[in-house]
Amino acid sequence: MGNTDKFDSIANSYDNPERTRIAMVASDAIKEYLGDTRSKSAIDFGCGTGLVGMNLVNEFESLLFMDTSENMLDIVKKKITDVGALNARTLCFDFESSSQPDLRADYIFMAQVLLHIQDYEAVLAKLHAVLNDEGHLLIVDFNKNDKVVSELVHNGFDQEQLKALMLKIGFKDIRSKTIYSGTKLFMNQDASLFIMDGKK
Repeated sequence: MGNTDKFDSIANSYDNPERTRIAMVASDAIKEYLGDTRSKSAIDFGCGTGLVGMNLVNEFESLLFMDTSENMLDIVKKKITDVGALNARTLCFDFESSSQPDLRADYIFMAQVLLHIQDYEAVLAKLHAVLNDEGHLLIVDFNKNDKVVSELVHNGFDQEQLKALMLKIGFKDIRSKTIYSGTKLFMNQDASLFIMDGKK
């Protein structure tokens, strides 16, 4: 996945109060879309240090933390051990450069991950294939922001355009809404976050 080297290098200093707060916003938004998931499996895709997934670990029968950064996953492993989360495990895997993994899940969530993926249509299609029937993909990311100019990340997403892409891939019953606005939130620009839920 994009920017792995960067995330490896900042893993030990990644968890700060602002990122922790935004992760809580994301995980609270995801919880609203879950229903009764205690018997369900989930993947935290592009989990980083697990800031979002650790807030959701008790919501599922099993939770797989997946990232391309070994250093980030080392921090997740310590968090899993510290809280004694026997239903959680980690996997270092790159959906962009590797073949389809032998994985299945009822829920996949990804928070501020899509903007780092160059060919995000291909990755969303792979995630659709991993989901069990009636499974859900939950995306939390930035609304499109023309003030953000970067060669490293997309400058957010237009919700209607992303919905159209999800429908093309095969998702249905797609819902989305803006969940948070903040100052200097995205590349030092004021920005807003949305959540999108698509069902297989």
